[in-house]
Amino acid sequence: MYSVASLCSCQREITDADRQRIKTVFILCDMDKDGRLSREDLKMAVVMLFGCKPSKSETDLLLGRDQHSQSPTISLERFVTLMVGKLSKEDPYIKARQMFNAFDMQCRGFLKLEDFQAAFSRVAPCLPGRTAVEAFRHTDQDSDGHVSFKDFETVVSYGWTNS
Repeated sequence: MYSVASLCSCQREITDADRQRIKTVFILCDMDKDGRLSREDLKMAVVMLFGCKPSKSETDLLLGRDQHSQSPTISLERFVTLMVGKLSKEDPYIKARQMFNAFDMQCRGFLKLEDFQAAFSRVAPCLPGRTAVEAFRHTDQDSDGHVSFKDFETVVSYGWTNS
């Protein structure tokens, strides 16, 4: 099994599934259905792909030379190219740390079952409650009722390498 830290030295390989996901997000976010993303559409697409809103300057960079027009937009081809580049440079350790921190709402440095339940109810409210319990039990490798970042990282990196 790989640790997330060991995956950081190389760029992430982009799969056909990644490319299809990027295209699907584009289609979902193209609110005008004109084959181009507006500034607001682009921000929504980046949130869907990466889980965080891009800054104003990042949005300007993504829009590139089109940003000086009255209503800058980005085509599907350019969007795919930019998102593939961004996705391939994504640092798995930092991503795992961000996920862990999002779960750790109490800033304790470890996770408890209620942290998993709260995160699951926010992100996937339709999932049965037992899903969070099962995920917690699987991640809590020493069964002490606490999930350390190391435990969390091990499970997350296993999921990434086997998906």
